Amino acid sequence: MQTAPWPKGKKIVHLDLKGAPPRIDYIYRLIELFAQLGADGLLVEYEDMFPYSGELSLLQATAHPAYSHEEVLSIQDVARSKGLEVIPLVQTFGHMEFVLKQRSLWGLRELSQCLGTLSPHGEGGPRLVLEMLRQVVELHPGLSTLHIGADEVYMLGEGEESKRWLSTPGRTVEQLFLSHVTRVAGAVKEAWPHLSIVMWDDMLRGMSHDTLKASGLVGLIQPMLWDYNPGLNVEETVSLLEKYCAAGLTDLWAASAFKGASGVHTSVPGTQRHVDNHLQWLRVAGAVSPGVRLLGIALTGWQRYDHMSVLCELMPLALPSLASCLQTLIQGHFGPQVQAAVTGALDISSVEMDTLDRYVRGWFSPYHRQRRAINPLICMQIQSQATTLLTMLEERAGVARVEMERLYPDSTAQEWMEQHLSPVAEPLRRITEEISVCLPEMVPQQ
Repeated sequence: MQTAPWPKGKKIVHLDLKGAPPRIDYIYRLIELFAQLGADGLLVEYEDMFPYSGELSLLQATAHPAYSHEEVLSIQDVARSKGLEVIPLVQTFGHMEFVLKQRSLWGLRELSQCLGTLSPHGEGGPRLVLEMLRQVVELHPGLSTLHIGADEVYMLGEGEESKRWLSTPGRTVEQLFLSHVTRVAGAVKEAWPHLSIVMWDDMLRGMSHDTLKASGLVGLIQPMLWDYNPGLNVEETVSLLEKYCAAGLTDLWAASAFKGASGVHTSVPGTQRHVDNHLQWLRVAGAVSPGVRLLGIALTGWQRYDHMSVLCELMPLALPSLASCLQTLIQGHFGPQVQAAVTGALDISSVEMDTLDRYVRGWFSPYHRQRRAINPLICMQIQSQATTLLTMLEERAGVARVEMERLYPDSTAQEWMEQHLSPVAEPLRRITEEISVCLPEMVPQQ
């Protein structure tokens, strides 16, 4: 089914640097590719890869060097030369793990066991995030739009100070959330009146029209409504956008996903799933009333679900999905011709291991192994296939590691190898070893 292409508005590719931060030369190549694929900008989530200085220098990554001041400026120069706008994303309330994991900042947590949520009370939290924002904004000359995060503020209201604050009749967790966000956004607007301020919308979704209208956010922030589901509910999403608009929040953004949104440890994105998500967003864009101003859509590509979780799909493996999703927005559909162009241009291939898995589960299960009830002929086939796959895997792992270290820090290559290759290689080794033990018991020796 064909829909209209994405309406007037920017198509922004999210570059999540809180895992597998590309080497600077690879970032340049990615920027050029994003522009060729039809993107209009970058939403850059630096996290611990930003060169924070002074008291904030402890926020920089330790496993590998953060980008230098010169590199951050060069990213913007290269993007600008390709016609791409750069929008930095700085978390200011939720997903603050890379900040609040620091021992000296533990006292700023909303709840001691929750690494991600900043306490909205006192002066320490706001002072910290405003200094983070100051350093980021000042290293982005010519900046016009800033994203302040504020999504998934888990456990808000559960800390002791919040419970005391909420004990006053009439006070709500919604007010607690809004008090912090309006304080941060207001300070940004006071310091840099020209900046447009974007924030994630999920903490606003359950608020009533009246609460939103009186929130202090009208004229201050632009909500970015995110939904990565291939079955995104068009009617409900349109209704939510129009609720925001009716409350005075008329400038709005959408956010889809091209990777990092289908499983915390997924290693290869399911392209069709993400294309379907974008098709639903096209239907939303075509159904909203004229009063809703969709300024653009951010195609998110999460590298970790949060700072402490494992790596999701690496960017090279996600490029076919990104290309497909951008083409879906540009063309208004994703048919065979567009698919063929994308797969041909990016030279997509795959390796199947279904046959071996079927044989192992059918004839060499734990039940069979324990009772030595095996079919020698089939087990010899399993051993042969497993040995072949293991040899191929080890050869390709060596090649992959060399290639990864060209694109990413050594620590990223090591983490990915341990996370994705070892769990595949170890069962293959174990199967070959166990068959070697079982077979002599079942086959007469010559």
